[in-house]
Amino acid sequence: MNRNNFYQKDIETLSRKDIDALQLERLKWVVSYCYENVPYYRQKLDGAGVKPEKIRQLSDIQYIPFTTKEDIRDTYPFGLFAQPMKKIVRIHASSGTTGKPTVVGYTRKDLDTWSDVVARLCVAAGATDEDIVQISFGYGLFTGALGLHYGLEKIGATVIPISSGNTEKQVMIMKDFGTTTLVSTPSYALYIGEVAREMGVDIHLQLGLLGSEGHTEEMREEVEAALGFFATDNYGMSELIGPGVSGECRLRCGLHFAEDHFLPEIIDSKTGERLEAGETGELVITTLTKEGFPMLRYRTKDITRLNYEPCACGRTHVRMDKVKGRSDDMLKIRGVNVFPTQIESVLMGIPHIGPHYQLIVTREGYMDALEVKVELTDADLLEHYPELKALQNDVHHRLKTVLGIESKVSLVEPKFLERFQGKAKRVVDLRNSKEAK
Repeated sequence: MNRNNFYQKDIETLSRKDIDALQLERLKWVVSYCYENVPYYRQKLDGAGVKPEKIRQLSDIQYIPFTTKEDIRDTYPFGLFAQPMKKIVRIHASSGTTGKPTVVGYTRKDLDTWSDVVARLCVAAGATDEDIVQISFGYGLFTGALGLHYGLEKIGATVIPISSGNTEKQVMIMKDFGTTTLVSTPSYALYIGEVAREMGVDIHLQLGLLGSEGHTEEMREEVEAALGFFATDNYGMSELIGPGVSGECRLRCGLHFAEDHFLPEIIDSKTGERLEAGETGELVITTLTKEGFPMLRYRTKDITRLNYEPCACGRTHVRMDKVKGRSDDMLKIRGVNVFPTQIESVLMGIPHIGPHYQLIVTREGYMDALEVKVELTDADLLEHYPELKALQNDVHHRLKTVLGIESKVSLVEPKFLERFQGKAKRVVDLRNSKEAK
């Protein structure tokens, strides 16, 4: 099975000059399109003194106001749609766990675009028409499952739309149907591997298309060891299109953007100023071809870096680093900025420590306190106090070295922490709750 292909080679290998020219043409179009079809955008652009004709070069994007998740919620449900409902053939939405859901709409052309960009990243990762793909994302308003579903069908792969949950059945289907590729979150992939071992079932996967939650390289190694496959990361969000914005090739040296459809920038999260190429900051994305739900300079809150050097795989579109964290997920503890990914990187490299963990932040008096709960891989260690204490001290020391702050380390028995079928909820911040000490 040849896993080193292109889906749209002529587009994926465009020169930087041609990419820039195409992006400028489409940026001019989408700004005019939003101005003419979305009253909310017309008001924002007029308020910033930006008429569509002001956009003459790519750098002029800096004059366009940012769009945020709050803008989408303020116009709930359809205020940012650029087409009447008779032209909208699909609606998706976020879970709305922190407020009103963010609702997005797709025209028929948008769905074609979506399946193309997903197909592109799947092929870059190594998926082919010979694969049998088990999609273990939850189907529904969430964009992940259907996004990967149609992209994989477009390349001719066989799709098993099993959805998430019922993990023992997942394992049975993998074995009986000869699944070669798994689509899931990294945390659920780990759980599937755990259940397979408990069932005594050997599964022989070849490829993992992991997404929907951030994960470190160390976590990826754990997942690959658990399921015996080659895992790639992909990136997207419903506000932009869903999965398909960027994804890794077989070299795994950054996630290739679909630059013909998305224009990325990096900004300083605090000032909003654009940063130079190669600097780390918040990712901002403008959709260049979306009809139903176009986005101008959407602030993703994801922290990353862009690399404009062509990849050794032959693809020329800009690559983004794996997301370091989110500006809104960053924990400020005793004046120190802490990203959960920093803690994950430390934990994944320690013997006898499992891949499941939870961070609990409380306030004791006027001081913040961080507790790191970590599962052991062997419950027998709980009965050997000297070894347990030594391991606890080792974890504590490593965390303090990396984070620069004190933390409480709690070692718990295997399977003590909750397992997640969707995005893992690693952080419990109790500082503003009645449960805080």
